[in-house]
Amino acid sequence: MYEIILFDLDGTLTDPKIGITSSVQYALEKMGIKEEDPDVLIPFIGPPLLTSFKELYHMSDQEAVQAIGYYRERFSVTGLYENKVYEGMEELLTSLKIQGKKLIVATSKPTEFSVQILEHFGLKQYFAAIVGSNFDGTRTEKGDVIEFALSGENITDLSKVVMIGDRKYDISGAKQNHIDVIAVAYGYGSQEELAAAEPNYIVSSVSELAILLGRS
Repeated sequence: MYEIILFDLDGTLTDPKIGITSSVQYALEKMGIKEEDPDVLIPFIGPPLLTSFKELYHMSDQEAVQAIGYYRERFSVTGLYENKVYEGMEELLTSLKIQGKKLIVATSKPTEFSVQILEHFGLKQYFAAIVGSNFDGTRTEKGDVIEFALSGENITDLSKVVMIGDRKYDISGAKQNHIDVIAVAYGYGSQEELAAAEPNYIVSSVSELAILLGRS
């Protein structure tokens, strides 16, 4: 039975599509790139921004860092709140807390932004810890985030721990730390991406997730 549950933020607890894609559009325009269709920018949801700007727009390290700065200009003021909690998620978190589960957020998003989002949407109260990346670009890889969360909470019995996320990065990060992982297909990873990464479980909705956690 899982006693400690790590949640990804974007695409798992909340749907951040508008805030992230609009902020990426803003950053790209500042970099001289016009991207009209926000759906083209959905791959930015999940992985570290540095990786996405470099891989998707072939930026150098220096250019990607500059683009991240522009992204944060908009995201820190507006994009944070262009977000919504997935239906049924707060009820699930309430139930898990009543059962005595320890809940932790493990995200590649900067910790400060993550705390602001969770406070704004009334979810911060459910979590014993909120662990994200640093503004200086360190601890952005999901495996490093999970490792930091586990060590920070002095968690040693990994058989009681599970990671929940919507992208292959969540799955590989969990495996790197030798913990189970549940992939949620209602987020931003395709069924093909999730299946190829071979999580322990795949669920298609918050209600399915609740059922799985209830019997695990």
